[in-house]
Amino acid sequence: MSKQVKIRRNTVPQIAARKGGEPIVSLTSYHAHTAAIVDKYADFILVGDSLGMVMHGMESTVGVPLDLMIMHGKAVVRGTEKALIVVDMPFGAYEESPGVAFRNAAKIMKETGCGAVKIEGGKRMAETITFLVERGIPVMAHIGLTPQSSHVMGGFKTQGREEDSWAAHEEDARVVAEAGAFAVVLEGMVEPLAAKITTQISIPTIGIGASADCDGQILVLEDMLGLNEWTPKFVKVYGDLGPAIERAVGQYAEEVKDRSFPGEDQVYR
Repeated sequence: MSKQVKIRRNTVPQIAARKGGEPIVSLTSYHAHTAAIVDKYADFILVGDSLGMVMHGMESTVGVPLDLMIMHGKAVVRGTEKALIVVDMPFGAYEESPGVAFRNAAKIMKETGCGAVKIEGGKRMAETITFLVERGIPVMAHIGLTPQSSHVMGGFKTQGREEDSWAAHEEDARVVAEAGAFAVVLEGMVEPLAAKITTQISIPTIGIGASADCDGQILVLEDMLGLNEWTPKFVKVYGDLGPAIERAVGQYAEEVKDRSFPGEDQVYR
């Protein structure tokens, strides 16, 4: 009887080592069954706080509680074998101090079994990133358009349209890399700036609404599957699931009403 080989999950060092190499594939996922599908193709899966908007109908990510991130993080870990699982730290869980950030990050990692956490913010979060990494918590950074700061930014605005703002974004990228982040998400950033940052820092850049020159890409799964009525400009829709689901539900409703469902094949004799 042959011994079954256990699949080993991708690790933080393996993702970090992909800098400048084969592009890193990533998507978000919030539940076990979609995570199991994504796991076949993704190098890492992000349990993003975007779940607040995508799954729970919130207007922004600001209202997402820590316990909700942990619940969905557990589900994604259960549904996967190969991908590194990264869980977003929600708004209010890390900004107060490095100590508070460590306590909440440790809670996420212990309760979900994930391999890393992600926090938004550049230079202002450098001290916290270093504090976490020195205590054994891998951190993915996130700069550019940071949704948790959308109220301060005045909405979801593309970053870097004015070239005189580039230096601040470049400094954010450099500082989070020096602080110990193993990768950084560049969101909603003009293409030439994202491409430039990618050449300037030693850690992988993960683009979302950024540049094809980034070391990897990520999208919200529901956006690229066509489940939402509206998607941002940077999303390429690879599926048509929204209309397909509506057609299926409509057909089901009709068959219930005309009593053709359940049919002979769906009942017990």
